[in-house]
Amino acid sequence: MLRWTDPVRMVAMISLCVSSAALVCADEAPVLVEEAFDDPKLSRWAATDPDAWKLEEQDGHRVLHQYQQSRVQTPVRSPFNRCLLRGEIVSDFQLDVDLQSTTRDYPHRSMCLFFGYQDPAHFYYVHLGQRADDHANQIFIVNNEPRTKISTKTTPGTPWDDEWHHVRIKRIVESGSIEIFFDDMDSPVMTARDKTFTWGEIGLGSFDDTGRFDNIVLEGERNDSRE
Repeated sequence: MLRWTDPVRMVAMISLCVSSAALVCADEAPVLVEEAFDDPKLSRWAATDPDAWKLEEQDGHRVLHQYQQSRVQTPVRSPFNRCLLRGEIVSDFQLDVDLQSTTRDYPHRSMCLFFGYQDPAHFYYVHLGQRADDHANQIFIVNNEPRTKISTKTTPGTPWDDEWHHVRIKRIVESGSIEIFFDDMDSPVMTARDKTFTWGEIGLGSFDDTGRFDNIVLEGERNDSRE
């Protein structure tokens, strides 16, 4: 169920449809996953700490809420709260997600999306933080060492409030291109270029905050060979 009812989200929705159609036509990228959490079980998802996540009703349908901190230790300094979509290994892809921050308002208020996820010490993620610095509001790589910023472009910060927002990730492996969009699907708010991980899973979460997720659409190229 789409909840884009204000003008900004309506424009984003139209852009999503046009862009998605263009991607499919240009690259013949199929829709691999559409997830609105209608199923009362999270059989397709694996969380680092299942007790930190729950399905809840909002506006008449289910959403996924990471409502408390995960009690986990990470191999290297990186986000603690992770919930991975299992069994979908992708190379080139486009990921669309609705997000709602549910934490207090402070400079590092944030949510994260994971991609190219190979294991707990090897993956990319985007940190959508309210105030940018070297550890916030950037694209990062985790490559068996603490997260490292790889952004070539970002913004002063992600304008979080208590409303829902739409985020898109576009990944092209051959060029190494990574683009992040926030509400405006025409202009990326972050970019990076890296070819370290050419395949992996996608995931949802945060570094150490909380938030809700809904309306996930994954288009792209499966890479079952993991090469």
